[in-house]
Amino acid sequence: MHVDYGYFEEQQLGKPYDIRLMRRMLPFATPYRGLLSFSVFLVILITVLDLALPYLTKIAIDQYIVPGGSQKSAVRHLVADLKDEKISAVVEKYSGLFEIQADEARIELTDLEKISFKDRLALRKNDLIGVTRMAGIFLLCVTLSFALNFLQVWIMEYAGQKIMHDLRVRLYTHIQDLSSAFFTRNPVGRLVTRVTSDVQNMHELFTSVITFVFQDVFLLVGISIVLLALHWQLALVTFTVIPAVALASVYFASQAREAFRTLRIKIAEINTRFAETIGGISIIQLFRRGPDNLRDFETLNHEHYLAGMRQIHVFALFMPVVELLGTVAMALVIYYGGSGVVSGHITLGELVAFLSYMKMFFTPIRDIAEKYNIMQNAMASAERIFLILDSGERIPVASDGSTDPEHISDIVFENVCFSYVPAEPVLKDVSFRVHAGKTLALVGPTGSGKSSVIHLLIRFYAPDQGRILISGKDISAWNPENLRAGMALVAQDPFIFSATVRENIVGGNGEIGDEQMERIIDAACCRNLIRRLPKGLDTVLSEGGSSLSSGERQLMAMARAIARDPELIILDEATSYIDSGTEQDIQQAMANLMKGRTSILVAHRLATARSADRILVLRDGRIVESGTHGELMARKEFYWRLNQVQG
Repeated sequence: MHVDYGYFEEQQLGKPYDIRLMRRMLPFATPYRGLLSFSVFLVILITVLDLALPYLTKIAIDQYIVPGGSQKSAVRHLVADLKDEKISAVVEKYSGLFEIQADEARIELTDLEKISFKDRLALRKNDLIGVTRMAGIFLLCVTLSFALNFLQVWIMEYAGQKIMHDLRVRLYTHIQDLSSAFFTRNPVGRLVTRVTSDVQNMHELFTSVITFVFQDVFLLVGISIVLLALHWQLALVTFTVIPAVALASVYFASQAREAFRTLRIKIAEINTRFAETIGGISIIQLFRRGPDNLRDFETLNHEHYLAGMRQIHVFALFMPVVELLGTVAMALVIYYGGSGVVSGHITLGELVAFLSYMKMFFTPIRDIAEKYNIMQNAMASAERIFLILDSGERIPVASDGSTDPEHISDIVFENVCFSYVPAEPVLKDVSFRVHAGKTLALVGPTGSGKSSVIHLLIRFYAPDQGRILISGKDISAWNPENLRAGMALVAQDPFIFSATVRENIVGGNGEIGDEQMERIIDAACCRNLIRRLPKGLDTVLSEGGSSLSSGERQLMAMARAIARDPELIILDEATSYIDSGTEQDIQQAMANLMKGRTSILVAHRLATARSADRILVLRDGRIVESGTHGELMARKEFYWRLNQVQG
């Protein structure tokens, strides 16, 4: 039988659509739209404050630092107010240097050097006050910007954490509801990557994208408007580099997405390889597969390294390109702006503000490049997450369960066919009935389809043809939770959780008291096991119950089934790995568990099936014999031969 082991990463995702992915992420942000809206409002305030700083510098230079700086003429003058007595005294002292017009006196900048330092200070007293005032406003804007930035980052981090919490819960819940076929094709390490590192990448996107979309974009637009308002001719000259920046961004964006896609694939494969290594470490050590396993891991790790280097190469080239274009823009401002200052068409304050704004202009562009790095990484993760969320590999439910019968009674298989892989049937036209309170045993060689019957009954899979009836109702119309609530499965290799013995037995059922627990322990023949453990029922077991023997794990599974008090007991090869020390206890626990209940027993050891009310013999996916042990032995056909082989 061939099984499809293809992973999501092998699918061709085609052209990335960031807008489509962003739309799909919006529902996760909707519950926190109030916080996000307030954050956007703070971003606007921060942007306004950032834009004000260079303009405050321009005002300080043109109005207070450079005398006559706001005058666009070849010859500049300092204008003095004669209403001030001290200034009037200085003007009178150097009357030959001033031109007096009404209440004002004007002096050329070149003549200021002819006035003593003390008199110049008196003459420019108002300028000193103005500079001090502008410095105070500048400091106030910086302080306010710091406070608003802190608040905005805190709000975004809080909202981002809440969004990721919801996304992780949604993903976890969705994975739990998927059918067994999904997990057959997707290893644990890959799914762990989706729920952990991929979701964390999404967190970085949610906490950075608001700044990317609003603060940086607002800043770029605001700077462009201010530059055009200051001197539109010089602004247009500097904007000539923007098409080159846009072309570079588009080119590197496509390169970055592919690099990040490959990185997400390789990280998931590394996690998968590591999980498989830990899970099979005993086999690796026993068969001395360590060197080969290490060689395979080194190959995979090197592929991850190459993908990482490709990403680094993309941004190592993109960032210097942006820096180069920024330097070209600054050179254009210095050349054309400097010429304008010399000719008197541009004030010195305007040139300084232009240079400051151009520095600010390329800062958000570099910032956008860095955030685009995060965004591409997050988009690559989003593609993988939504591939899982879009997976429809669930068992279809045709009812809400409101009409489910109260009890599980007769079980009927009618002409059931099933295959894990198309064109490779596992069950072929299987039909049988199990009456309430009776025990049915399924026997046959390995691969005959015994466990597949159980998988269909529990609704891990759905039949390809035919139907299964429980209590006269098609199994597809049962609510899976209601159906499974009346069942208990004791598997061939029962799973033990990393929890206490009590939690492993009762699960989330807090209604089981101490007296009932004692009865469960006695019925499951777990008394000796509980006594052996250092803390009894409160002993914390290791993952998978590795500290217990296979027989002890079976006893724990029996106790778990008894605590559930089911109507239908399913024993899937439950006695295959019994050790001699616990065989008698397990047989007694099985008898206690099956007493008075409908039971289906998958038996590899035929001795276990002899006491069943009816035995079905499967071979190559078909029922070849049916009857009691005595009837089947009397026929001396396939069942009889199986008994002869087992002795």
